Amino acid sequence: MSLLMFLVVGLIAGFLASYLMGRKNDLLTNLLIGVVGAVVGGLLGGFIGITASNIVGQIIIATAGAALCLWLWQRMR
Repeated sequence: MSLLMFLVVGLIAGFLASYLMGRKNDLLTNLLIGVVGAVVGGLLGGFIGITASNIVGQIIIATAGAALCLWLWQRMR
């Protein structure tokens, strides 16, 4: 995946995760949440055998990872 597509997927995933978790974040925060979530979701998905073969699957995995990161962040605060 190219860097531009990775950032677009991260931005979409960050927005969706923030929306699902009931948080209002700015564009840069959503991008950071989504990129971290994409990495976390990709690692966890690889451990349990889930892979994404298209853009929709990548967004779903990244959103799940971002929502997990936001949930953990809320619990640690």
